[in-house]
Amino acid sequence: MTTLDIPYIRLHTQRIAGTPFKRPEDAVTWLDAVQAQDYAGAKWALGLRTEGATDADIDRAFNDGTILRTHVLRPTWHFVMPADIRWMLELTSPRVHSFNAYYYRKLQLDDATFARSDEVLAKALEGGKYLTRTELASALKQAGIDTQELLRVGLMIMHAELEGVICSGPRRGKQFTYALLEERAPTAIKLGRNEALGELSRRYFVAHGPATVQDYKWWSGLSAADAKAGLEMVRPQLMSEVVDDRTYWYAEGKPYTKGSSPTAYLLPNYDDYSIGYTNHDATFEASQVESHDRATSLIFAHTIVIDGQIVGSWKRIFGKGSVVITLKPFKLLSDAESRAVGAAADKYGEFLGMPVVLAEG
Repeated sequence: MTTLDIPYIRLHTQRIAGTPFKRPEDAVTWLDAVQAQDYAGAKWALGLRTEGATDADIDRAFNDGTILRTHVLRPTWHFVMPADIRWMLELTSPRVHSFNAYYYRKLQLDDATFARSDEVLAKALEGGKYLTRTELASALKQAGIDTQELLRVGLMIMHAELEGVICSGPRRGKQFTYALLEERAPTAIKLGRNEALGELSRRYFVAHGPATVQDYKWWSGLSAADAKAGLEMVRPQLMSEVVDDRTYWYAEGKPYTKGSSPTAYLLPNYDDYSIGYTNHDATFEASQVESHDRATSLIFAHTIVIDGQIVGSWKRIFGKGSVVITLKPFKLLSDAESRAVGAAADKYGEFLGMPVVLAEG
């Protein structure tokens, strides 16, 4: 395995290339958790990996509770499966609380306040109610809890998510709602800590390999000690190779046959193909971007990927009956590469159910 092989293999292990999933929930299960603070982008991350899936299909799965959205792994939203939500929260929420600790202290959110806010939020939602953030804030205010700071309200709601009290409900128009987790995911699996650590570790390297333990630490939000311990638990199930002095771990599988070149993909922001790793030497050459800061920011952006390499970014603007995609490649694309990017844009249009207009940025 060489550095040039790594992005190509990742495209297949992440199911961007090769055999797609049949259902969006299969993609969520495979990836463990899909970063989803940009709801529209996260839906496209699933659409990329699911045969024939549309934006409406994923909205339906989310509203039905087949896919949930909550704060897990890191202090941001992720799509997760109802079966996995409890054990993943119990494993990773202590670290998220530690990341949030400064703001807890700054906004005078102590254990007694959180115990009260969790209780109020649970009572407001019990009986199958679905409430928006504004409605939950009103319930907290009526209970005599200070809600003047928007961040304070957000942290109380996040705390209830991290503690497994609440999670996502169906959308009400364009607004997100919350639900009681025990009502939304009554059959959620519980695992002991070591079993949960082993399961998260196995799934990460199977779905994201080749990857390093440092990649896993970043993606999972776990401590370095826990990331290493998790890898040790699943080492017998993995293979490894040293490339440029880094040890990469991956699941043994059939060798992938390279397809036609060039092959292009328009990846959403925060896609696991970029956000799932801490080192990106294999996916683009730093010399191809204007600065290190821009190179770093690309992993959080909508990216243009050609033959596994990140070659630029793109933006979407929805108009009347169409979506305008503005391309910002940082290299001159060949005619063949431009056609491949056009095909990738058409695939996005099919997902949305509307025509695409390409523009140069």
